[in-house]
Amino acid sequence: MAESILIVDDEPSILNSLSNILEDEGYQVAVAKAGAEALKLISTDPPDLVLLDIWMPEVDGLETLKRAREQAPRLLVVMMSGHGSIETAVKAIKLGAYDYIEKPLSLENVTLRVRHALDQRRLEEENLSLRTKVERRFELVGTSPAMQRLRRLIATAGPTSGRVLISGENGTGKELVARAIHQQSPRCNRPFVAVNCAAIPETLIESELFGHERGAFTGATTQKRGQFEQADGGTMFLDEIGDMSLNTQAKVLRALEQQQFSRVGGNKLIKVDVRVIAASNKDLAKEIEKGNFRDDLFYRLNVLPMVVPPLRERKEDIPLLVQHFLRMHAEEQGLRVKDIAPEALEAMQLYDWPGNIRELRNLIERLLIMVPGPLIDASHVVLFLQSRPAAVDAGLSPSVALSAKHYDSLRDARNAFEREYIARKLRENKWNVSRTADDLKIERSHLHRKIKMLKVELRPES
Repeated sequence: MAESILIVDDEPSILNSLSNILEDEGYQVAVAKAGAEALKLISTDPPDLVLLDIWMPEVDGLETLKRAREQAPRLLVVMMSGHGSIETAVKAIKLGAYDYIEKPLSLENVTLRVRHALDQRRLEEENLSLRTKVERRFELVGTSPAMQRLRRLIATAGPTSGRVLISGENGTGKELVARAIHQQSPRCNRPFVAVNCAAIPETLIESELFGHERGAFTGATTQKRGQFEQADGGTMFLDEIGDMSLNTQAKVLRALEQQQFSRVGGNKLIKVDVRVIAASNKDLAKEIEKGNFRDDLFYRLNVLPMVVPPLRERKEDIPLLVQHFLRMHAEEQGLRVKDIAPEALEAMQLYDWPGNIRELRNLIERLLIMVPGPLIDASHVVLFLQSRPAAVDAGLSPSVALSAKHYDSLRDARNAFEREYIARKLRENKWNVSRTADDLKIERSHLHRKIKMLKVELRPES
């Protein structure tokens, strides 16, 4: 679809000449002879760009610009004037104009400026889209009491410069919490640098953190800036810091205390301003007792402690998380979002999620890709979940907790889940079939048929 341009000028000759040249360039052009007319058009259907004359009767260009930007804050406006001055140009730019062109107009110059302005608009929209995707990927999802407490802690810690130590099991989203803290801090427009200490070999971690000079060691053919330098002015996230060696811990402690360091193989002190957020899935107090972690580094990092709850302690968030991951993966994979049956969500909430959010996210991606139809039901969930003892502990019977290899067909898996689900609902309703049917939102006769077909055992509660 062609990009749209609105030309606003009280001179018919300019409207005609600009319209003709811009239409020849492939743009969709509309015209307005006055500011009030332009504002009506903008309020109805904002164009991609406005060419706006400054000197017009009644409502002049600067006033029109001001009102137009109030209606459409991201509107792209290029001002035109035959009586221009530096003062007028500066005022227009301050009011939100993208560019300023002096009359008499050079049609070649106008088309060039229009092209540049629209290119800039496309870049801004692409950046906004990318930022939205990134923010969605790193969004903290959930309304459970545990998540509400965590959000309050983040809101308290974010605006400060205090160091934060985040603890929690693998897969709970510790990096998401670190990013949320960074986004609520005055450093939000500066770099966020994440380092997984467990993933970097001991021989390379010092170079990774502090950089190295050329020739510092075999293979160091060029100078390299470390992660601390790259995070200058922003935030560094040291994930799994409990896996860092005592030797490296000492150097990190010194860098935190002095906010300066030297590259490997160098003598020059490099000063930085970095806020450090650390995380670990280990109990660092116990690691100190074992001699594996420095207590002085622990006290430096543990200014603002936070604990990220495991998914089994916030199962009420699972429906929101599932919808979030379905949308996210559908967008990334170029697929349509699938619906998910209430029974499928019920199956997920019965499971204990030893792999936490990461396991749930991966399951949803597999379901979105592998389930052939538009609906994910409970049998699909049962088939794709890995066999884990925790599932039995959480309330799934051993038959339902088994993985796909234990079923000969999708029907068998669905029947196993339905049998377990109906039996549980019957127990909840004291084996009253009528109340259970109401709870399941099905007819009583339909439930009787299901009980008979699936061979659900009816017995009074002992």
